[in-house]
Amino acid sequence: MANAFMNVLFICTGNSARSILAESLLNQLGGGKFHAYSAGSHPAGFVHPKALALLERNRMRTTDLRSKNWDEFAANGAPTMDFVLTVCDKAAGEVCPVWPGQPMSAHWGVADPAAVVGTEAQIDKAFSDAFIVLQRRIALFLNLPIDKLEKLSLLKELQAIGKVQAE
Repeated sequence: MANAFMNVLFICTGNSARSILAESLLNQLGGGKFHAYSAGSHPAGFVHPKALALLERNRMRTTDLRSKNWDEFAANGAPTMDFVLTVCDKAAGEVCPVWPGQPMSAHWGVADPAAVVGTEAQIDKAFSDAFIVLQRRIALFLNLPIDKLEKLSLLKELQAIGKVQAE
């Protein structure tokens, strides 16, 4: 992790909402120390319009956000990842992908707002809730003394962040 910045890949199943939100949040809040990407094991092929609208309302960058397959990051010439964080929600019965290789990995399960069925207000709340949980977890991640922690301690911290919910 000697680069000027560290690469972080957020993975979920569809890569239309949660991982997209996380990618945008970390790229904006990371202060140039991180370059975030997102991908899906079974990408939807589009970024959910409610995810884009939420990011824009919160003045987050949406340029270059797209739904893509995680195979793109396993190909030759792909950026080397320092961290791979799954944001799929085990409780919802999704299959969370396992990333091969050497990056530090942790599971930060977040309920899938794109799967919510209900009123417009209920769906908007699901997207807002996912955004808040991811924003809080990314803030905690950004406050980790990454360069000072042993690898095992860092892994424990990453896993603990995945248990943090919105207050």
